[in-house]
Amino acid sequence: MLEKGYKPVGKDFPVFLHPKTQEEYALARTERKSGHGYQGFTVYASPEVTLEEDLARRDLTINAIAESVDGNLIDPFNGIEDLNKGILRHVSPAFVEDPVRVLRIARFAARFNFAIAEETQQLIKQMVASGELEHLVAERVWQELSKALQTDQPSVFFTSLRQVNALSCLFPEVDRLFGVPQIPKWHPEVDTGIHVMMVIDQAAKLSDDLAVRFAALCHDLGKGLTPKDILPSHAGHEATSIELTKKLCQRLRVPKDIATLAAKVAEYHTDVHLLFELDATRVLDVIEGLDSFRRPQRFEQFLLAGEADFRGRPGYETADYPEKRAFAECFQQAAQVDIKPLLEQGLAGEQIKQAIHQQRCDAIESVLSSYRRG
Repeated sequence: MLEKGYKPVGKDFPVFLHPKTQEEYALARTERKSGHGYQGFTVYASPEVTLEEDLARRDLTINAIAESVDGNLIDPFNGIEDLNKGILRHVSPAFVEDPVRVLRIARFAARFNFAIAEETQQLIKQMVASGELEHLVAERVWQELSKALQTDQPSVFFTSLRQVNALSCLFPEVDRLFGVPQIPKWHPEVDTGIHVMMVIDQAAKLSDDLAVRFAALCHDLGKGLTPKDILPSHAGHEATSIELTKKLCQRLRVPKDIATLAAKVAEYHTDVHLLFELDATRVLDVIEGLDSFRRPQRFEQFLLAGEADFRGRPGYETADYPEKRAFAECFQQAAQVDIKPLLEQGLAGEQIKQAIHQQRCDAIESVLSSYRRG
């Protein structure tokens, strides 16, 4: 293949790119576990390796199907049957050798709305108990998480991981939310974990933006560590949510812009819901805290995450949410304050700063007053 101009992909796997079409070609191979993690393999490729042996090293039966040149399907592990039934099933015990597969199977469950086979669930539980998932590198976890969040129903990714005892290992901040009462008690059956699952699914309906969906995931993380003696108010969980969000982003090496939005949403999301109880100064503090005048897109992302939080409750999925509209108007009016007249008055330095602040507060108060009057 090298003589024909194909380009190798990496040094360890017999995968090549076509010199013109860039299509990917892989030689049949077998692999032997030689270390921890997804890189801990010794690869063997030669003409003696059969197609069936190659397929036996795939993770799932639905991925172990080949097609011949004449269109015949080669399906030694009954992948077509599992595909038709919507079942994710491991091909062989070798599944346990690559911890990334646990994340992948949960992502496939979310992407295709498939169920994980019972025997595969038991195998993954053994992987979790053995500590194999502890060898996952941050980049791979974030890669799979980001893909899962971009599915139509990302909650299935997390509930699938929880089903096999993997959520507490991979995302303990999220796992701790299950069983924590959601306050106020709109529905007794909806705890904070279920609420967050509903929120990320709503975020998926509202926006294709990965940053919005990740922020929706992180917005209530602090409730998992909120001291139970201050229930039912959950007062002060925002500070803990910010801290946990930042630590999660550092651990997974989340891109800076996505991490920044997530921390801001954790800090300010309740201000959207309580907008009509706030004064203009607080509203402006939130707008400025988001750096909205320089980054209006971040403000839009913030409002979308807030709306997802509002709609992440039974019965609120299609309810009117005037707070979002009003907050957007507050920002628009504040952004339109003209500093020219202030400059013409000879104001400068701290004086002009205070004057701009006051005019923006006045503009915001005008919007709030109009909504309060109804």
